[in-house]
Amino acid sequence: MANSKKEKKELVVIGAGPGGYAAAFRAADLGIKTTLIDPEANPGGVCLYRGCIPSKALLHVAKVKKEATELSNFGLSFDEPEIDVKKIAKWKDGVVKKLTGGLGQLSKARKVEFIQGKAFFKDEKTLEVEENSGESYELEFENAIIATGSTPTELPNIEVDHKLIWNSKDALDLKEIPKKLLVIGGGYIGLELGSVYANLGSEVSIAEMTSGFLPGADRDLVKVFGKEQPFKNLYFDTKVEKVDPKKKKVEVVLKSGDKEEKKKFDKVLVAIGRQPNAKASKPQNAGVEIGEDGFIKVFNNRKTSANNIYAIGDITGQPMLAHKASHEGRVAAEVIKGEKGSTYDAKVIPAIVFTDPEIAWCGLTEEQLKSSNIDAKVVKFPWSASGRAKALGTDNGLTKLIVDKESEVILGGGVAGKNAGSLIPEIALAIEMGTTARDLSLTVHPHPTLSETIMESAELFYGSPTHIVDN
Repeated sequence: MANSKKEKKELVVIGAGPGGYAAAFRAADLGIKTTLIDPEANPGGVCLYRGCIPSKALLHVAKVKKEATELSNFGLSFDEPEIDVKKIAKWKDGVVKKLTGGLGQLSKARKVEFIQGKAFFKDEKTLEVEENSGESYELEFENAIIATGSTPTELPNIEVDHKLIWNSKDALDLKEIPKKLLVIGGGYIGLELGSVYANLGSEVSIAEMTSGFLPGADRDLVKVFGKEQPFKNLYFDTKVEKVDPKKKKVEVVLKSGDKEEKKKFDKVLVAIGRQPNAKASKPQNAGVEIGEDGFIKVFNNRKTSANNIYAIGDITGQPMLAHKASHEGRVAAEVIKGEKGSTYDAKVIPAIVFTDPEIAWCGLTEEQLKSSNIDAKVVKFPWSASGRAKALGTDNGLTKLIVDKESEVILGGGVAGKNAGSLIPEIALAIEMGTTARDLSLTVHPHPTLSETIMESAELFYGSPTHIVDN
């Protein structure tokens, strides 16, 4: 290892999240000698250690508990589930350990050199590496990919003490189920973590500065979740003026318009989004340009203003999603290898909120359509007309498509309901392929499935769906 540190590296990837390790693995598969640097013991990044995976593991537990309770409506009753917080947390941690450990094995199998530590640019050819062991040294490189991800956004007037006032990592640790929990933020992080605690027994309230859940998301889809949301109190158009932690409670001042009210909670979770770690590796020392919005500027091939340095993932702009980062990572690796045609040209990046019911969308939204000059038709198929949804007891759902009136090409779509996240890829593929509503309507979908709602939405464009009458 000592000698390898002095050798000039062909490719260094800084950050081993879904973007970083995807880039490193693809580069290694292409025959590039790759070094991957990250503070954790194994690849995985925030997504696997403190984000996507642990949150979805907890959401699954919460969802099963909710469904078990709701089965009494179908004539199947259970005793009230006993919640063992420590055991749930241990299971969640086990999932994370298996997945990150597996990535570590994949890294070794690909002969990716893994350095546990941090790296900072000194110039466009040199890094200063600080290993977790305390050892520091310079590393020369031919090419580099920056994949340093993002961190939770903080509020200037609220100090997260990790005891009474939490960030998302604290909430995922699942050390206790507070009796009363205030979640600041009605975006996807706040709704997902709030849903976990609400379904595990907390009395959860949501404080959101805008007029509803998920600002920017399709309002029809949001309404589906709103009908079944599990929260005690909703404070929309509300600003959290003050948070005052006492010995065992937190006093919160909520302001809506001219009205102020003081409430007490056992815990407060700050979940107002994430901000890019664009400057974490000091890329400006290498001539990498960072925009006023805080994101690193990149071209379609993910190259930065420095000719041999690339950037991917959350640090390059919205949407800040793991699957976008992974795709960008593979593109960057292929560009470095010189693969012809490699460029980032995805038409859509699907977004999913893993609440119950789930919300998923991609492409043009109805809100964006209103402010555009595109002549398109919006079609909505209610799940109340779906046999599968009825049989599952989940007929409060919706599938919608946005279709260009002249070409009949699918421009956007969304799904709200059970397993929406597993349905949205078909719509994403349709958009990527330039598929028409006719193509979707003529594709035979298996019965009875929720996927039929996509087919019937397409049929609705022509006014002839089987299970509803288009007026």
